[in-house]
Amino acid sequence: MSLLELTKISKHFGGVRALHEVDLSVDAGEVVALIGDNGAGKSTLVKIVSGVESPDTGEIRVRGESARLVSPRAAAEAGIRTVFQDLSLCDNLDAVQNLFLGQEKYGPMWSGRRIRRHVMEEHAHRILESLSVKLRSLNTPVVALSGGQRQGIAICRALISDPAVVILDEPTAALGVSQRAEVLDLIHRLRDQGRGVVVISHDMKDVRQVADRVVALRLGSKVAEFRRGEYTPSDLVGAMTGAHEGDSSVPAGATEGDEL
Repeated sequence: MSLLELTKISKHFGGVRALHEVDLSVDAGEVVALIGDNGAGKSTLVKIVSGVESPDTGEIRVRGESARLVSPRAAAEAGIRTVFQDLSLCDNLDAVQNLFLGQEKYGPMWSGRRIRRHVMEEHAHRILESLSVKLRSLNTPVVALSGGQRQGIAICRALISDPAVVILDEPTAALGVSQRAEVLDLIHRLRDQGRGVVVISHDMKDVRQVADRVVALRLGSKVAEFRRGEYTPSDLVGAMTGAHEGDSSVPAGATEGDEL
């Protein structure tokens, strides 16, 4: 049984077809990469799974049960959490405050419902250690952290509710080499925890490094699916650009297997 299964998902915005009968599944302990050029439908699909948009037609099943993801809260309650590219971190708050933003732990009513900082810190330590996210201090404002550490905070925040599926939107964008390696290691650790992971990325090197399966979208349709070890960099580029329908060579100006 898949943790997440999308069947014939379609979405229109007026006269524009954003998605057409897209199928996608994610199993436990699996990383699925979603690739496609701008306008391929990746963002729309992520918004649907995140509860931001609703599909016009199709079915979403979570752990085998039909689900209506009518809001981000409904998606979170179903066990799906999304880390968007902008991370949505508050730079003036520290790691603990960002991890529990909107999910703060309070004491009993008779004590004035004060925030239980020590409980939040203990929980934060456990989650950060589970993904080997290393911080000098939990009290440091996130504005002072590296790009890799900030991404780690955002991912750990998504784990507060112990989701079954984690969606990462361009998790290595604008990161240096060492920070990118940190984030790719985080993705491996999420998979090792038995979670389903969906990674949206334009970087083919990252995709080849972490993905067990690669799903390619083009013009709103799913055009190809590859398993680890069963494709070449040219196959990915061809699926994204449509070259696989005719000439399967890498398009002029594209570097085989790198960023698109």
